[in-house]
Amino acid sequence: MTERGDALAERLFGALLGTMDVQTVYLGDRLGLYRALEEGGPATSQELAVRAGIAERYAREWLEQQAVGAIVECEDPTAPAVERRYALPVEHAEVLLDPDSQSYLAPTARMLVAAAKQLPALMDAYRDGGGVGWSRYGADMSEGQEGGNRPFYVGSMGSWIAGGLPETHARLGEPDGRVADIGCGGGWSSISIARAYPRAEVHGFDLDEPAIERARASAEAAGVADRVTFHAMDPGEAEPSHRYDLVTAFECIHDMPQPVPVLATMRSMVDDDGAVMIMDEGVAETFTAPGDDLERLMYGFSTLVCLPDGMAHPGSVGTGTVMRPATLEGYAREAGFSRIEILPIEGGFWRFYRLHT
Repeated sequence: MTERGDALAERLFGALLGTMDVQTVYLGDRLGLYRALEEGGPATSQELAVRAGIAERYAREWLEQQAVGAIVECEDPTAPAVERRYALPVEHAEVLLDPDSQSYLAPTARMLVAAAKQLPALMDAYRDGGGVGWSRYGADMSEGQEGGNRPFYVGSMGSWIAGGLPETHARLGEPDGRVADIGCGGGWSSISIARAYPRAEVHGFDLDEPAIERARASAEAAGVADRVTFHAMDPGEAEPSHRYDLVTAFECIHDMPQPVPVLATMRSMVDDDGAVMIMDEGVAETFTAPGDDLERLMYGFSTLVCLPDGMAHPGSVGTGTVMRPATLEGYAREAGFSRIEILPIEGGFWRFYRLHT
């Protein structure tokens, strides 16, 4: 084999190992195995089996696999199999269990497993040009996306708005500020806005009724339900007399089969001196190949999830995850905006835009 072929084979072998890690992390997350180790401390396979309510033989194999892969630690590998004790390092607990940490990756494992379950349907869609709708991916996809985005919203929302829209930041600090959050999903963007601006009223809109139900429960638990109202509806059906100081759409425009009407609705909702802010993937501004890890990640999500979801709807424009600034600008101008502005916000995975009326 050539050197180039060897390099690809080595890369794919590493990807195979990574795929197995993702699937076993999914088991550890969904069966509560990591939580049982974190809360109960080091355990033998029998102790973990009792804590988590699983069979000892599976607990033993999973623990050994996790230890071989350096995800959990084995205190004495030379001890008899049933006597070995395993521990979850505190640093790894943050990655696997802390819902507010920006290192939290267990939800992404749920998303990838959900996508893998739909591979037969995806093959059909690739052949006939149809799609695989969001609901077909199930709770693992919806809740996984919610959990993956939550720590970024919780940890950064106030600084994002202050850094990109200082006048809006000041307005929301005053009494009676109003925000409309479009495509809010499980609600953590809306909740985080309410936390950042204790005087503001926030309205979240999304068509996913189960996600809206989770959003309402989360707002209640977060103590902001008196200022955050969630609507399981198209924002175009909102009361037209209601105008907002800020209208947002976080990581959802690229998923919409028809983004232009949604953007036009956002334009109609914003007050004359208000602002429309979009957050979407921070992909390169132009296509290049090979691409960096972020491009690879976003094309992976696009081919497996976002494009098939968008294509499941008649008349879809088929944006996909990789929505570059020029694409959004075309949609925005068609919706009646005069231009888009890339905001000076350090967003990591994300890029922030202001759409000017």
